[in-house]
Amino acid sequence: MPTAVIDGISTRYEVTGDGPPLLMYSPGGFDSRLENWSSLGVYARLGLLPQLSGRYTCITFDRRESGLSGGRLERIGWASYVAQGRGLLDHLGFDRAFLMGGCVGCSSVLALAVADPSLARGMVLFSPAGGPRYRMAQHSRFSDHLAFVRANGLAAVVELARTTTLGFTKDPRLGPWVPALRTDPAFADAYASFDLSRYAVLVTGMSRLLYDRDTVPGAEPEDLMSLDVPALIVPGQDASHAPSAARYLQECLPDAGYWDVPVASQTADNAPARVLEFLDAH
Repeated sequence: MPTAVIDGISTRYEVTGDGPPLLMYSPGGFDSRLENWSSLGVYARLGLLPQLSGRYTCITFDRRESGLSGGRLERIGWASYVAQGRGLLDHLGFDRAFLMGGCVGCSSVLALAVADPSLARGMVLFSPAGGPRYRMAQHSRFSDHLAFVRANGLAAVVELARTTTLGFTKDPRLGPWVPALRTDPAFADAYASFDLSRYAVLVTGMSRLLYDRDTVPGAEPEDLMSLDVPALIVPGQDASHAPSAARYLQECLPDAGYWDVPVASQTADNAPARVLEFLDAH
């Protein structure tokens, strides 16, 4: 698969299909790889990507610090993911695109649309991640990682990363940079020797910046209420994808359609068809 250097970071991406461009921020939390659109949970069951790529140019990619994309040791916020998506569109020569996010990808879509409304033709927000339990789980994960680092050092994180295939979500000890530790030896060396006090500041700030509310993070509600971009909201239904998070977006976005169908009733027939109906109308 091709790669592009976006904001100084290598981004692995794939372009499939033909038609208007659709930039797709992957689901999967801190393992937001492009393959997740076809292999992860509900997305594997619904078969969204094959059907969408029949009428749209689908641009999927590994989020920075995920999959085979690179990373950088810094306090990461939603603006970091905005820069990656916008930079990838620039690299491919698209000045406007539809935006679609799955799970945590919805927050990046919202942040990008707020940062550059003229870029977004429309937004599909599929099973947005959010809710109080989601926030609590994320903060706990970062705290557990910092506890391991303080007890064992950053070199121990590098060694642990080499002995397992798990990610930050399944094993918080590994931290949010674990994919880059496995794929980039120079990054791993720099990580192992990084100052511990500075690292704690980065991680603590990252946790607070990314997960600052008990609903969908990524953009302020006042900015969403002023956003003149049509949206389709498809709710999730578990502790990480609270129905309240989807309803919050419905309340905030002035031009939003809410597909009021529970996850158990979302199928490979009706879900892709509903997304295509929305995209075709805009």
